[in-house]
Parts: sequence; structure tokens; C-alpha cells
Amino acid sequence: MGGLRKHSLTIAGHQTSLSLEPEFWDALRAAAAAENKPLARLVGDIDQNRGNRNLSSAIRVWLLRRAQGI
Repeated sequence: MGGLRKHSLTIAGHQTSLSLEPEFWDALRAAAAAENKPLARLVGDIDQNRGNRNLSSAIRVWLLRRAQGI
């Protein structure tokens, strides 16, 4: 287990960078592959529905809900 890892992505036409733990990056990549979407598109979808959470938190919550089948 490691610390946060930062990656840059282009979502909805703008550059952003995200910091997530390596385990969340692995889970996010697996989810994108399972949904047959590029990683940036999946993150963009999560971004559109995140409400007032920051994007990194929204991704963690989205992954948790996905794992729980919610």
C-alpha cells in the first residue's frame, strides 16, 4: 500500500489532476474496462454527478457504491 498518486486527465475538455491511493486507481481502471469506457470518460461521468464533493472523494464513493452493488 502506498500514498496518494497524482494523475492528470482531460475531462469535459479541460485538464484536471486527481490524487488517489494506488488501490483506488486500480479499481477505477478495472471499472472503466468493465464498462468499456476510457478512464477519462468514466471520470467525466462521475464528475457530472458528484454534487458538492471534490472529484477524488466522488470517485471513492462511486467505487464503494459500485462494489456494494448500489
